[in-house]
Amino acid sequence: MTTISNSAVPPVNPVELVDWFDTSARPLPWRAPGTTGWGVLVSETMLQQTPVNRVQPIWEEWMRRWPRPSDLAAESQGEVLRAWGKLGYPRRALRLHQAAGVIADEHGDVVPSDVDTLLALPGIGAYTARAVAAFAYGRRAPVVDTNVRRVVARAVHGAGDAGPPSTKRDLADVDALLPSDDATAARMSAALMELGQVVCTVRSPACESCPIAHDCAWQHAGRPAYAGPPKKVQKFAGTDRQVRGKLLDVLRGSTGPVGRHELDAVWSDAGQRDRCLDSLLVDGLVEQTADGRFALPGEH
Repeated sequence: MTTISNSAVPPVNPVELVDWFDTSARPLPWRAPGTTGWGVLVSETMLQQTPVNRVQPIWEEWMRRWPRPSDLAAESQGEVLRAWGKLGYPRRALRLHQAAGVIADEHGDVVPSDVDTLLALPGIGAYTARAVAAFAYGRRAPVVDTNVRRVVARAVHGAGDAGPPSTKRDLADVDALLPSDDATAARMSAALMELGQVVCTVRSPACESCPIAHDCAWQHAGRPAYAGPPKKVQKFAGTDRQVRGKLLDVLRGSTGPVGRHELDAVWSDAGQRDRCLDSLLVDGLVEQTADGRFALPGEH
């Protein structure tokens, strides 16, 4: 049985939640004993807005190819983008490549363990810094994502969903739930996220399987529906994201620069296609050669 050191009884019982996590958490590879801070940083970067089932095989391949930050830093940006595959939001790959170089050069090839130092790395935001500190190093750090916000909204505030995010309020809510000792707080941070991902889901919460259902304010309030404004459904088909992905697919599948006609063939709307190609050039995801062809960074 897990023990906690603070005397106050929080709205969400850490003992019950952490015990549930220790026996029921999915056996994800980045949770395996011995996973380094680098492995956790890569997983957290990949998992942003991307489902676990898409991330897992690519994460495993990255860890095989680049088990240390210096290994990734020594690779070309083009090959990093190629290995990123179809995870989406490929600028994450370039930011991770840049962070790897700083970690290798300035931190002895070891991912830092404290939040402030992690935040100083290129492309590392508040969520990722706290997730690495908690999940890789067992630090007490409130980790807040969409799933955690939903759990807190329901279990603590009795609301159907969390509504618009507020960084200050959301961090304070989670911080108030965490016990004082680092180890239990870190496990609870992981447990809150897991609970939101697999039990306290948006549309079909499995309340009968929830370890804290008996203390849940939402349950006691009769499970009221979300009362906020309608949430926008994010579409993909026909968006610039889709077109950018198609253009990058051509370059990832090529061993060298390609001509404009090969890119033109992937999308019929010339205006949108040109806009997306220009944005890829601005973002540094594509480079243009002296003879007017296009390639992944560093591959010409």
